[in-house]
Formats: sequence, C-alpha cells, structure tokens
Amino acid sequence: MYHFTWGRHQLITPVLLCGGSGTRLWPISRKSYPKQFVPLTGEQSLFAASAARLSGPEFAAPVVVTGSDFRFIVTEQLLSAGIDPGTVLIEPSARNTAPAILAAALMLARTDPDSLMLVAPSDHAISDPAAFRATVTRAVPAARSGRIVTFGITPTHAETGYGWLELSQAVVADPVPLTRFVEKPDAATAAQMFGAGNFLWNAGIFLFTASTFIASAAEHAPDLMAPVRQSVDKARPDLGFLRLDPEAWKAVSSISVDYAVMERATNLSVVAYDAGWNDLGGWDAVAREMGADAQGLSSSGAVTAIDCRDSLLRSDSDGVELVGIGLTNIIAVAMDDAVLVADRSRAQEVKIAVERLKSKGAPQAEAFARDHRPWGHFETLALDTRFQVKRIVVKPGAALSLQSHHHRSEHWIVVSGTARVTVDTEVRLLSENQSVYIPLGAVHRMENPGKVPMVLIEVQTGSYLGEDDIIRYEDVYARGPGAKG
Repeated sequence: MYHFTWGRHQLITPVLLCGGSGTRLWPISRKSYPKQFVPLTGEQSLFAASAARLSGPEFAAPVVVTGSDFRFIVTEQLLSAGIDPGTVLIEPSARNTAPAILAAALMLARTDPDSLMLVAPSDHAISDPAAFRATVTRAVPAARSGRIVTFGITPTHAETGYGWLELSQAVVADPVPLTRFVEKPDAATAAQMFGAGNFLWNAGIFLFTASTFIASAAEHAPDLMAPVRQSVDKARPDLGFLRLDPEAWKAVSSISVDYAVMERATNLSVVAYDAGWNDLGGWDAVAREMGADAQGLSSSGAVTAIDCRDSLLRSDSDGVELVGIGLTNIIAVAMDDAVLVADRSRAQEVKIAVERLKSKGAPQAEAFARDHRPWGHFETLALDTRFQVKRIVVKPGAALSLQSHHHRSEHWIVVSGTARVTVDTEVRLLSENQSVYIPLGAVHRMENPGKVPMVLIEVQTGSYLGEDDIIRYEDVYARGPGAKG
C-alpha cells in the first residue's frame, strides 16, 4: 500500500477522450450528440460524471480532446458540474486515440515533461468514484518510475464484447506486468479466460508521465511524431479553446493507441479495479447498469409494461408512451423521431442498422430532431418543400449570429421570455405573444437579454431551407461563414 501527500508537482492531469460516432446506443446516441453527453443512467451525463470522478485534491484541471462540433457542449457541461474546464484541445478531424493522446502529452510536456497523465474515455460508468481514485493512487509509483500503467477490470462473467488483458500472474498485489492484449474473444475463449484467474477486462484507461508516452510513441509509432508535434506547435487559441493546426493534422494517420503503442511496448503494468465498471458499449450493457425488477425488466421514462421480462423498455420523449405486452429478451427504445426494437442478444448489431439508415439517406442515422448550438438549441416541428417550423430555445445572455439568408424569409413568435431582435437597422424587444417578420435578405439577429430561457417559434418559407444558407456578419462564437446556427 502506498501513501502520498499530494503536492502541486504530483497532481494527475485527467485527459478525457471525447469523440465517438454515436452508433452503438442509437437512437439515444448519434453522431451529432454521442452517448457521453447523454444522461443514460442518472441525472448527469457520462462525460460530466467522468470529469467529476477525476476531480479533487489529487487532480489538476482536465485536458479534454474533442472535435469542433462538441467544444461548447464540453465547456457547458463542465461548468454546470462546477468543474474547471481546463484545456479543451480541438482535433481538426477524428484520428482515433493514439494521435489524440500524443497531442495531449506533447502539450503537457511543454511545461512539465514529468506531468502525470490519466487517459480515460469519457463515456464509461463507474459506480464507486472514491474506489476508482484509490486505485489510481496505487498506480502512481509505477507510472512515475517510467511504466505505462493500464487499468484492468476484474471480470464478473465471460464477456465477449470487451478486449481482455493477460497478466503474468494472478493478481495478488499490483501492479502486475502485462503479458499481452487479447482481442474480443469468442464465447469459449472468454469462458476459459474467465476461469483462469490471470485475465482482466481491458478498460482502455492508462496512467503514465508525458515523457514516458512520448518516448514510447517515438519508438513504436515514429510516423506520428512529426505531424502531431507540428500540429501542437502551431496550435492556436480560439475563444478559450486550443485548436490543433489543421494542415499539419492532415498528415496524421488514424490509429488506436493499443495498435500504435500499447501492444508493442514492453514497459506495461496492470492495476486491477473491481468496484463496478461498465463501458456502456451496447443496450444490453445499459440494461445491466440501470438495474432490473424481479422479472428482469429495466425501464425508463413513459413506459407501461404488461407481463414483460428480461427486457429493456425506454422512452426518451415526453410525448411518446411506450407500451410492451408479453415481451421477453427485447430492447425497445423510443424517441420522437426514431424507435429501436431488437432482440437483446443482438444488441451489438445496432451499428449495422445505423449504416443501413445512412445508406438510405435517413437523417435519423446521425442527427437528432433537436440540434444543439452554443447559444441553446432548436428542433424541427414541421418540414415540407417550402416551409419549416422550428422551436428555438436561447439561453439567458446568449445571442445568435448577425446574419442574413439568400433563399428564405422568417416569422418569429415569442412563446416565453424576452427577445431582443435586430432587423437591418431596427432593434426592439419582443415579449410573449409578440412577433416579427424577417424579409428575405434582411440582416438580423435574435438575443436573449433576460435571466430565463427564451422560447421562440420560427416559421421559415422559401425555396431552400438548409442550415448552410447563412451569411454571417458577426458571431460571438467565432464560427465560420458556413457554420450552422
């Protein structure tokens, strides 16, 4: 057992990986708003819970590696949870985990090559944060001595949906040297490993110093070094975010950290964690995390279940009542614009359904009816060839860009709150039940000067209603001319 008095130079910097394609938990999770931002098993999102779990006297402010589309969601959720946003490092495009981790290591090494980095996905559920922090503490001496420490989960069953770690011996005291990584096994191999006593699930969580990881990447993935380093060296601040250089990033290969570094490194050790972990990698995993009644039924939202067992029923829409009768081993998830019904044993095939939806051009494959923006959100209520009706919610103190449109005019009706509306040179306040017409080509903006959310109904009419029909003149969020919202 190791004991520490934490000093400033010993603080651990959490590095939260916050990308994802949003396919395995469709329709709740989609590319435009993947599962880490969704409150799947509690009131907090998985991302906010991950950040909260890795905060406290042992930890520095986090480094979050994410894409441009999620940068405002990241900071909003961190601030709502009372967590210092730290550094939000923006990838110009997704390149998998190895380049993301290397970029964070190179950035931290600028000020302290011996910075301790705890790299973790932001979409896992850990039921005992204190126990997890204690496990991380046990790994610190090994990481400081130049080891790469990975955290293995004590298995509870012969799982085929996870990768595994083979240890040099059964865990009596840790860290234990790692023998090898094992890809997701078939059922027979999983059962054999589960009974062997020297295998753990691979959680994809690592602890090391920045200098250790940089040296390992230079040895085992040398092609990554120059373009990632150049991306970091040429990174530029943008509204409190740090954008990696897009030109240099184009030369970066897409590769996972396991393939690029971990499976080749010889300085890996494993620390076991056994207090409850779930990567929520499919609806069956979500059902286990939610818990079930005596009949094995997990339910959430507006659900009525009659004689259902060993199933998951979930409605994520206030206006959709999900009714199940006589269901066994079924997953049923309902939203406003999409419904999933699947045999529970085939939960991992949801991503195949998403690919089918994409191939047929269904917008539900990747996008929600509700579209999140830095100023709030909107959702489409009705859409036809020459009109669209939206419900728009603007956060207190927020403002949309000053903009105009080539192809549409708009009617705005304030439902609640107060709107400050600019139309060309005229600026006026609108309160509930008041409206304004925005002619085609007029330069306009809506703002919420109040202290409560402002709700507005927008009716668009015109020959083209796409979100890219925007000429942007001023924007407090520094988005480009063709950006949405």
